[in-house]
Parts: sequence; structure tokens; C-alpha cells
Amino acid sequence: MINQLSWKVGGQQGEGIESTGEIFSMALNRQGYYLYGYRHFSSRIKGGHTNNKIRVSTFETNSISDDLDILVAFDQETIDVNHHELSQGGVVIADSKFGPAVPEGSHATLFSVPFTEIATELGTSLMKNMVAVGASASLLGLKADIFQSVVEHIFAKKGEAVVAKNMKAIQEGMAHFENVATDSIGDYILDEADGMNRMFMIGNDAIALGALAGGARFMPAYPITPASEIMEYLIKKLPEYGGTVIQTEDEIAACTMAIGANYAGVRSLTASAGPGLSLMMEAIGLSGMTETPLVIVDTQRGGPSTGLPTKQEQSDIFAMIYGTHGEIPKVVMAPSSVEEAFYDTVEAFNIAEEYQVPVILMTDLALSLGKQTVNPLDFSKIHINRGKLDNGEVLPELDKGTYFKRYEVTEDGISKRVLPGMKHGLHHVTGVEHNEQGKPSESPENRKAQMDKRMKKLDHLAKKFPNPVLKNEAHDKADMLILGVNSTRGTIEEIIPRLEKDGLKVNHGQLRMLHPFPTEEVQDMINKARKVVVVENNATAQLAQLLKMNTEVSGIESILKYDGNPFLPAEIYHQCKELFAYGNV
Repeated sequence: MINQLSWKVGGQQGEGIESTGEIFSMALNRQGYYLYGYRHFSSRIKGGHTNNKIRVSTFETNSISDDLDILVAFDQETIDVNHHELSQGGVVIADSKFGPAVPEGSHATLFSVPFTEIATELGTSLMKNMVAVGASASLLGLKADIFQSVVEHIFAKKGEAVVAKNMKAIQEGMAHFENVATDSIGDYILDEADGMNRMFMIGNDAIALGALAGGARFMPAYPITPASEIMEYLIKKLPEYGGTVIQTEDEIAACTMAIGANYAGVRSLTASAGPGLSLMMEAIGLSGMTETPLVIVDTQRGGPSTGLPTKQEQSDIFAMIYGTHGEIPKVVMAPSSVEEAFYDTVEAFNIAEEYQVPVILMTDLALSLGKQTVNPLDFSKIHINRGKLDNGEVLPELDKGTYFKRYEVTEDGISKRVLPGMKHGLHHVTGVEHNEQGKPSESPENRKAQMDKRMKKLDHLAKKFPNPVLKNEAHDKADMLILGVNSTRGTIEEIIPRLEKDGLKVNHGQLRMLHPFPTEEVQDMINKARKVVVVENNATAQLAQLLKMNTEVSGIESILKYDGNPFLPAEIYHQCKELFAYGNV
């Protein structure tokens, strides 16, 4: 018996690849296994190779596995593209329909199962994915009844007959595989899971749920990969809580609508990817100048321009921090897991309102669309902080001809905020420089006073943000400090024990806030290491450059990947080993 395995299903987009992986993983999740899934797909609606790789284990895991144990193929291309990942003793389960063959030299064992034929005999070829699930279950020694609740969940609306047919397809797939399998295959029987009830969700769903729990009730947005699931989730859920989602004509409208809603007192967010973030830049500046709270989710993908819409990259870092013209206080947060994405979204709204600044919640495609096992969320941790929002207090009467001092210069740089229509709360709002009452002003003295007031907010925020760096420091003097951001966390965590076993002393830090930069916390980690290694998915080492700008660091080695794929553990491991072998560490 084994405590983990890696399973992948592949074929053409539109023939049920995603649902095959979903049904397989949901059933195992409900048994209490830990899972991590990553989907490779093309930027088109139908056609083109797609696959879903799922890691299953009896222990917590947060990264893709290096190799592959089981490959389920709906076409020959799936075998040709993915067979090189198969481990010694790996298994290919393929549809007999296309006459499957493994390339010469492959050490995989091929089992041909008539997915399509069996499904057609049961009523429709569409159920071939269920036959494939059954064949996989047979190989793993699973029982058909663990899929019953999943099939009911997915097909109940279509009636009991449809549920019964899909369960029959699973059973037929299991029975057929048992007939063709031999004793020569490896042992893929999983150890029993703990049976605990855990969530299995993508980062985008965690962000959407966090927005809901954090009090957001309005989302204007324009659909874009890989952010659209946030919008789709809230379209279904917000109306149940008195909220709504509006699909705007573009990202400019989405951002300005969100600013307007927040100005009116309704917590609002918008979400996009790199191209949409580019369009929002002027509006982000408006949020900063008018000191109106704003929450934006940027799900990074391959760029520039349309780039690689469905592929992994972390190349928007500088755009988020420095993209707006002029200088405004803003916050860039970077959760490193699906669970953190939930809690950090709530915190993003609190920060936006408490400091009256735009907050960008930065994710990447692997975190936004990658699916992870998540422990039960603790809603007692949710606290709403609306800052200096005057939500009903009677304001002092204004002198004739004066306005409320919406932008009053204060010690902490934060002024009282009032809702539109409040008696004695009349003030002017404009994107040009203004005085304390909001009236346009080009006075040099006023300009300096207002700039100092706005920028002062960052000084207070940098000291208050909880856990700006997720630290794993086992050594007071490490050979190597590995730093990463977003989805690289799980992959880095996986290779540290391997490096330690090789004799390297390794510390790890995952940056959870990029702006304002947590200089003190990062510098403390740097001081405890001989060398710093920065792992990131871009070509220009943006995170490493950010590190150089904000800390005193003598030597940085960058491990970069920008081919559209997330890091595999072995890639980081071997490059770290090379640095050590050549005396760089």
C-alpha cells in the first residue's frame, strides 16, 4: 500500500476531461484524502489538448508532483504529450477507440479499455468519462459506492435515471478493467484516509467566499481568464445576501464602479488579470487621490498583451506596485495558499477601509485555478473594521460657506469618512489636488501637506499587517534562504527536507505583502543566511529586484521559470543543488 500517488486525465477540451477529474477528486476528498490539482488547458472553448493532474495523499500536500503514476487517456495525443512523466511501473489506461500505443522505449504498462463503446451501450458516449473513473477506481482498489454521493450531487437535477446510468458506467468501467488487468501492474492501493471532512476548492472560490464573508455586496467586473470564477461564484451567491454582480463593458468601468460603490458605503471589489489591470491604472490613481477604499484582485497570467491567457506567470509585480502615474499609498497583498486567499480577502477590505487606500490582492494562475484541500474555515476569525467611517453620528454644523473637512490633515494620515447625504457632511470630491475640504488647490504648501498626509498611511500599515512574511526558520545561520511568492510556497516547502537531507541548512520565507515592503522582517531573515535564492515565475526577476531595492543583501541567486508552467519540486531542488555544488552557496 502507498501513501500518495499522482493521477492525470487528458484529452481534447470539450469531451469531459474536467468533469472526469472533478468526480475522481471529489470522491477521494470525501474519503478524507488530501489533494492538489492543476489543470492545463488551451485558451479556446473547444478543442486543443487539456489535462488535469491530481495528487492524492494521506498527508497534507500543496504542490504538483514531479512524476506521474497513472495516466488516463481519451486520445493518442494525451499519451504522446504526457508519457514522459510516468514513473517506473506507471500505468496508462486508454480508450480502445483510438487504438492506443505507448511510444517506443516507454516503461509504462498500457491497458486498453473501451470507454466510448461501454458508454454508448449504456445510452450515450458522453458517459465515457464515468467509465474512465471506474477503471481508475479499480486500479486503486476503490469501491464504486464512494462515488454515489458525488454522482447524486452532480446529476440529481437530471433525475434518478441519469444518476443510475452514470453509476452503472462507473461499475462497468471497474468490471472491465478487472478483466484486462494482470498481476504485473504496480501496487496502487492507497492507505486508508482519516475520513475527515475538508473542503477542496480553487483559490478563486476562496477569494469570492472571503469577499462575501468580509461584507462585500457589489462586484462590477469584466470576465477574463483566470479571474472569471470569482465573478461566477458571486453571481450565484451575492443576491442571497442582498448584493449583486454587474458585468461591465470593460475593466475601466468595473474599477470606477467599484470606487463609486465604496464611496457610497458599500463594500465592493473587482477582479481581473494583467490586461485588465493595465486598463484600471488611472482609476486606481483616482482611488488613491480621493482616498476612497478599493479592492482589486489581480490573477496573474502569461503576458504581455494577450500573452498566454491560460498559463502560469508572476510578471505583474512591478505593474501592481508602480503602475499608476504619480505617487499614492497603495497595498499589494500576496496570499500563498487557498486558505490564505480566503482570510486575506477579508483583510483586504479591512485595510482598504481603515487606511482609505486601494488594495490589490495578487494571485497567480496556479493559485487561482489550482485546487487544494482546505481545512475547515474558522469564521470566528472574521472581523469587520470600517475604520474612520462615520456611519450615522450627528456631525457638527458647518460654518456658512464651508465644507466638511473630508481630507483633514491628521497625525496618522487618515481622515474621517462620511457617507453621501449625511447632514453637515457636504464636501467636494475631485481627482485634482485639493485642500482639506476637497476644493481644488494648487498651493505648494497645501500640495505638500496633502501628499505627506496620504503617504504617511504606509508607515503605520507596514507595522500593523499580520505576518507579512510566512517564515520557516529552522536555523540561526542557514546556508540558504529561499524566498517565494504566491503559489510557489507548496513546491518550495516540499523540497526543503530533501535539501536538508543532502546536508544543506535551509530557511524559507514566503512574502505575503509586497507593498509596503516588510523590510525589517525580510532583512532579519537575510541576516541569518549565507545566500538568498529567489524563486519566481517571470523572466526579469521582479521579486529579486524588489528585494534589492528594499533590503541590504549582498548576494541573490534567482531561479526563474517563464514557459507558462508552474515549478515542479525537482526543478527547484536541482537548481538549488547546482548552486551548492558550484560553490555559489
